[in-house]
Amino acid sequence: MSEMNQMPANIAANSNTPARTTFADELRIIPAWASAFAICAFVAMQLIFQLIVPTRPHPPSPLTTTLLGLFAGVAVAIFILLVGYVNADSRRRGMNAWLWTVIVFFIPNAFGFIVYFLVRQPMFTTCPHCGSTLQPHFRYCPKCATPRIAVCGHCSTPVQPGDQFCNNCGRMLAEPMK
Repeated sequence: MSEMNQMPANIAANSNTPARTTFADELRIIPAWASAFAICAFVAMQLIFQLIVPTRPHPPSPLTTTLLGLFAGVAVAIFILLVGYVNADSRRRGMNAWLWTVIVFFIPNAFGFIVYFLVRQPMFTTCPHCGSTLQPHFRYCPKCATPRIAVCGHCSTPVQPGDQFCNNCGRMLAEPMK
């Protein structure tokens, strides 16, 4: 008889490993409004440093003004893109997106970003059977009871796909599904 709760093959293959995303995948979640604001802010910094700063008494050299404009534009654009990222990332993690957006925008010296990255929740997953949203610690889907991770049928310890014996109780597990 089977000692391991049987799972569909697509669940067993992804059972204990969280989804990994690349840097490019993370950049894609930045909303369009944040990108538009970042571009506008970059252009505004260029205009300020090229049109307003040279009219002040004792202006810096043109090279210095250009470099300061580029540096300020890039810094403000990155700040706005990070605010947009936090807005989108907090939404996909089930956190209050507007609260975190306000926190990271108004808390100075990047402390808001640091706090966000320290306390953010793990990303939700979806049930491959019914598509409902699952919290990372769920072992079974609350809607359809599909197991999220493979477990030993005797002691309920999570096991890796392809294991032949439980690493906790030593009992033989069922043959992997083909």
